[in-house]
Amino acid sequence: MAIRRHRLPRFWLVITLGLVAGGVGAAYWWEKQLPNQLERAAQAGRLDDCLRFSEQLAALRWLGGKAPMEQGRCRRLKATELWRQGQWAEALRLQLQLVNSGASSAGDQRLLVAWQQELEARALQLYAQGDLSGALKVLANLHADRNAEGTALGDNLRESWNRNKLQKERAVALIAQQRWWEALDALNRIDHPWWKRHTQAQRQQVTKGIEGLRSADERQHNSHGGELESNVPADQLDALVNQKIAQGMDDWKAFTSACRDLGGKVVEAGPESACRR
Repeated sequence: MAIRRHRLPRFWLVITLGLVAGGVGAAYWWEKQLPNQLERAAQAGRLDDCLRFSEQLAALRWLGGKAPMEQGRCRRLKATELWRQGQWAEALRLQLQLVNSGASSAGDQRLLVAWQQELEARALQLYAQGDLSGALKVLANLHADRNAEGTALGDNLRESWNRNKLQKERAVALIAQQRWWEALDALNRIDHPWWKRHTQAQRQQVTKGIEGLRSADERQHNSHGGELESNVPADQLDALVNQKIAQGMDDWKAFTSACRDLGGKVVEAGPESACRR
């Protein structure tokens, strides 16, 4: 008895091949239409459509070099529009894609660098004004707010900010203990403009505290009828004391060492001390 052959698989094969051929034909036909669609979108200022058409055209790639050139034109226009709208991250992304494509010019590269430098300058300005979070937000558009190695510009700004903050906290604690020379050293280590402005009250306290020490020395001098008259220049003594504190000495050791270096000796009268030659 002969086995009957089924014709159904051949039928489905024909259907499948027909669908594939139809899909390929439709794609080819659509690609033929894309350049005109893209051109009209660009001329009308419909940049989102322009980019969408250019992405489709680049994906098909059957028309040779037209896709990259048209795509570059759309990216250039859209990136500029986004930049003017303040959408910096997306503008930079498109401009970088343009620069890395075959449709860019030297001017595109220069514009990308100029935008990056502008954002960096904006971030540094915000940081100098005391707006660390704003600076980091701007740097995020450049992917420069942080990295795993801790070497990004944002990491450096964060470290500098925390260092200045720590010096203020140290100065406040030393002022409470009336350790005026060490407090002065902490304040002198603050190098950020915003933190300098916001530690003026502590600096005034320290200045008054040091002046109080000098007044006590003068009273001691008067009570001894000039017997302990000092000829150690106060400005030299102060500078040398600050230098030694910066090297790690506590305030008393720094004072005695500075006095000795200037050819004097520490004279104590009751609770007060002075440097005399």
